[in-house]
Amino acid sequence: MCCGISAYCLQTVTEDNPELLRSFSAPALHVLESAMLSPVSSMEYLLLKTLLSGTMWNLKDIIPSKSQAEIINAILKILSEVLEMDAGKIVIQMKEAETQKLKTAAETEEILENANGGVVVEDDEMEETPPRRKVRRKTFISDLLPPTDKELRETMALLTAQQTALELIVNMCCNEDASDDEWEELSSSDESDAFMEDSFSEGGGQLLSPLCLCHEVHSALTSHLIPKKVFEKTAFPNSVAVDICFRNPTWKPLIRKMNTIQCRALVCLQSLVSLLDVDHLGGAPALQALAQHLSQLLFSQPDFAKHVDFLEAISSALRALLQTMASKNISQCMTPDQLMTLCKAGIHSSNVGVRVNVVSILGITGSVLAKEDGTLETLKTIGCLLLEVATKDPSLVVAGEALDALFDVFADGKEAERASVQIKLFSALKEFQPVFRMKIRKEGRGKYSPDQLGVLDNVKMNLRRFITYQEAVEKRLTS
Repeated sequence: MCCGISAYCLQTVTEDNPELLRSFSAPALHVLESAMLSPVSSMEYLLLKTLLSGTMWNLKDIIPSKSQAEIINAILKILSEVLEMDAGKIVIQMKEAETQKLKTAAETEEILENANGGVVVEDDEMEETPPRRKVRRKTFISDLLPPTDKELRETMALLTAQQTALELIVNMCCNEDASDDEWEELSSSDESDAFMEDSFSEGGGQLLSPLCLCHEVHSALTSHLIPKKVFEKTAFPNSVAVDICFRNPTWKPLIRKMNTIQCRALVCLQSLVSLLDVDHLGGAPALQALAQHLSQLLFSQPDFAKHVDFLEAISSALRALLQTMASKNISQCMTPDQLMTLCKAGIHSSNVGVRVNVVSILGITGSVLAKEDGTLETLKTIGCLLLEVATKDPSLVVAGEALDALFDVFADGKEAERASVQIKLFSALKEFQPVFRMKIRKEGRGKYSPDQLGVLDNVKMNLRRFITYQEAVEKRLTS
């Protein structure tokens, strides 16, 4: 247990701490590597290895380049082994083992008590007193065994290891090269205007830090079947295991842990879908099956909007998946009704992340429908929803995302042009433009980060151009 706490502290202090990294010596690295690669003897040790893997990832910049590929492969091999284990089955097995151990101990105690007749023999010096039956203090056999929560601790260690593994994979997928300086350079300078001309024509004005993978990480992720194992962890926890934990107060906290693992897996899936090539994800059929799986997870819970953590995680995964499918012209399996149900519930969520995700999903879906015939009414519904969010949401981040989505949906296409005129998009945006500018000026610097301000400045510029474009569309179609 102490080793696990020390390993957790080490992983934490080595994250984003260049001064500490410089103090690490080669022998210290060798000790960590040896511990990380030692054979596993328990689930608590498996957690230790997972934490050490996180530390080694934090230390990758001081590892000799010739050894980096080997270390990255070793890290992902450990994470793959951790995720391979079926936590639901382990919960069931461990609880059965604990129950059997306690039952055996109780039976042994009863046998010993019966053998002694329940009478305690008095010391010699006490013989002058009349012998009488006394209540003796029992020494339970279970007192002589290891703590009775061993099975619980082992199970919790596994769940913590799986959660840590998923979080580490997300960290490995994140781009570490984008700096705040890059955002500030693009936030409000005159030079950004030329950049935005290209950005607007290519991607609807979104300014997102690109995610990237080095070759070693990419290869290790795919060779250790990480996408497949992460996908398996997105399922709901084993119902039998959940029921067992629910009926036992000391095991009940594990239910929350299992739900957390599902949410972490969905976030991890989002990163993998955004980063890996379609072929490494199994091709178009696998992506369509994944979309179907996510929709089943979502709509199997009628009250999904109440589970905020789950809704944010699954909407993030859906957003990334639908974006990838749209970019590769892969037909989507979710019906417009399903998407609208999700989005109508999501835009009223108290969670900003959920609102951003569902607004982006509306934009992705609408931009695909804009290229198809017979989609006028759906495009009008999407446009009205996005306008409502852009003009009424209290968060500038969400409002900016909604405007970006409007740019995507109504940038091109005959059905999109007709829909934009019928919902009076030009006049609505022209009226909202000064309000948006004023909100950025009044609220921006105090409430939002440089990254967010950079995006909002670009949205503001794109809004001006888009209004000009919509004015031309309206004149052409109404003249």
